[in-house]
Amino acid sequence: MDARTDVKALMLGIGGRARDAALVLAEAETEAKDAALLAMAGAVEAAGPTILDANARDMAAGRDKGLSAAMLDRLLLTEDRIRGMADGVRSVAAQPDPVGAVIADWDRPTGLRIRRVRTPIGVVGVIYESRPNVTADAGALCLKSGNAVILRGGSESFESARAIHSAMLDGLRSAGLTEDAIQMVPTTDRAAVGEMLGMSSLIDVIVPRGGKGLVGRVQDEARVPVFAHLEGIVHVYVDKAADIEKARRVILNSKTRRTGICGAAECLLIDRALLRDHAPEIISDLVSAGVEVRGDADLAGLPGVVPASDADWGTEYLDSIVAASVVDGVDGAVEHIRRYGSKHTDCILTEDDAAAERFFRRLDSAILMRNTSTQFADGGEFGMGAEIGIATGKLHARGPVGAEQLTSFKYLVEGDGTLRA
Repeated sequence: MDARTDVKALMLGIGGRARDAALVLAEAETEAKDAALLAMAGAVEAAGPTILDANARDMAAGRDKGLSAAMLDRLLLTEDRIRGMADGVRSVAAQPDPVGAVIADWDRPTGLRIRRVRTPIGVVGVIYESRPNVTADAGALCLKSGNAVILRGGSESFESARAIHSAMLDGLRSAGLTEDAIQMVPTTDRAAVGEMLGMSSLIDVIVPRGGKGLVGRVQDEARVPVFAHLEGIVHVYVDKAADIEKARRVILNSKTRRTGICGAAECLLIDRALLRDHAPEIISDLVSAGVEVRGDADLAGLPGVVPASDADWGTEYLDSIVAASVVDGVDGAVEHIRRYGSKHTDCILTEDDAAAERFFRRLDSAILMRNTSTQFADGGEFGMGAEIGIATGKLHARGPVGAEQLTSFKYLVEGDGTLRA
C-alpha cells in the first residue's frame, strides 16, 4: 500500500466516523452540548502548560522557516490567549442553541401549519494554517450547532493544534459525548487536503482559513460546497466630514493593534478635501507608529511616505505596511474599493449621515463599518463567542461564521388529514 493510498484510507475512516457522529449530535440535547463545551473550556485551561510547550516547538520551527513577524504573531500562544480561547468556548456555551429554533411559521388556508426550523449542516471540514486557536473556535462552534467537524491544521501550528485538540477531547469524554464529534487529521501531508476536498459524500461544507494560496486551491479543487474566507483587503476611508481626532485614533487602531489579522486595515483612503490640512498629520501618526506608508502621487511628498506601485492596491500585507491614496469624496472611495477590495470589511470615518448611508448602500462588502476600528471585524466581537471565519461569498453564510451560520433549515408541515383538492 503506497502513501497516497494510506492517506485516502485515513481520510475515509475519519469521514465515516464524522458522518456517524453527526447523526448523534443532531439529536443531542442542549444541556449535553453545553456541558461538553464547559468541560472543554476547563480542559483547555488546565492543559495550558502542555499547550504552551507545544506552541514553543511550533514557534521555534516557524522562526527556523523564516516566518514573518505577523505570521509568528498569529501562531503565538500565551497564557492570556489560552485563557481567551477558553472564555470563547464558554461564550459559545452561553448562547442560545440554534438547532430547532423556529425561523418562521405560518398557517395556510388549506389547514396546513408550516414551520421553518434550523437544523445542523452535518459534517464540517475546516482547513487552516497558522492559527492554532481555530482548533478551539471551530470545535466549539460546530458542537454547539450540532455538527461534527474534521480539523486539518497546517504544519506551522501542528503541535499547538494537537495539544488543544487533546484537551477538547478530554472535555467531550467527561460530558459523555462521542470523541468523533471533533476529529483532527493526524498528518501534515498535503494529500489529506486533496482527499477532504473530494469527500462530497462525507463532508457537507469546507471552511478554509488561511492565505490566498490555500483558499484559491480549495475553491479550484473542492467538490464540496465552500464557505470562502478570502483576503482581508480592508479599506478605511476618511471623509471630509470626519471628526479628525476621532479618525486618527481609529486609523491607528485599525492598522496597528494587530497587523496580522484579517480585520487589519490595509489601505487608507483620504478625501481630497483633507489633503492640505489633515492628511499630513494622519500620515505622520502612522509613520511614527512604525508603519511603512506606501502613498500615491498626492501623498508621496509627505515625510516618511514611500511611493506606491500598482501592486500595492489590493494587497493584504498582514504587516506594518499600509497603502494610502487620495480620492474624490465618497464616490471616489467606493470606486477604489470596488476595484481593489475583497468584500471583507470596509470602513468610513464621517459625521455626515448621508455620506455614511451612501457608502453603505453602494458597497457590498460582508462587513461595512462607520467610525469604528476595523479590528472589530471578528465573530467574538459580534457576540458570537467565536468564529470559524469571515465568509466573503453571498450564499448561505456571510460575514462572521458562528454557530447559527453553521446551520441550514428544514420545513415542518403539519395537517389534520388534510387533502389537496
